[in-house]
Amino acid sequence: MQETWTFDYLHPFDQANLQDFLDSKSKELGIFLSYYYKKDGAVAEKVKLRGEPKFTDNKSGKLELAFELVFFNACLAIHEQEKEEMEIGFEFDELNQKLELKGAYWPERGMDEI
Repeated sequence: MQETWTFDYLHPFDQANLQDFLDSKSKELGIFLSYYYKKDGAVAEKVKLRGEPKFTDNKSGKLELAFELVFFNACLAIHEQEKEEMEIGFEFDELNQKLELKGAYWPERGMDEI
């Protein structure tokens, strides 16, 4: 499984604007990251950019997101939190003014043999 998320990005594309943009999209980034942890019953919250984006060229690169995973189950009286990080790839499409984020690749487990 590898999740992607595309944002409209109507600002000049540079490191400072990218950092400000990601800070303003914390809630959406939490939803994006939560797809990776839904099988564990967790959601991602309080997403922050960790460090600075690392550009491979002037329109793409990688960045590190730090966040809290929240596990909650009222029936089992569970409410736990843990800190997590994930490296995310990004690519800016200048023509369409879109920013695509590509999450980590987690291979899905196939069926077990009997």
